[in-house]
Amino acid sequence: MNKATLIELMAKTTKLPKTSCKNALEAFIGAIETSLKKNKSVVITGFGTFSVMKRKARVGVNPATGKKMQIPARKVPKFKPGKKLRELVG
Repeated sequence: MNKATLIELMAKTTKLPKTSCKNALEAFIGAIETSLKKNKSVVITGFGTFSVMKRKARVGVNPATGKKMQIPARKVPKFKPGKKLRELVG
């Protein structure tokens, strides 16, 4: 499912216009992005937790040349599904 399909499904389920659903989805995504930029987690009970994970610097191998290279430390987004979502899928 892509973003457009999700918006269509939201509009069909809620009987709201697609533009309203698109705005709501973009606001939801924007709120999560804003929180993650501030290193704050977003917890949606029953669904999951969006957080920022810190990856340590490490040594990697360039697959084209086979040479070792240093990969710097960085922050990456992480999603941990909640219990209800895990049970629903599994």
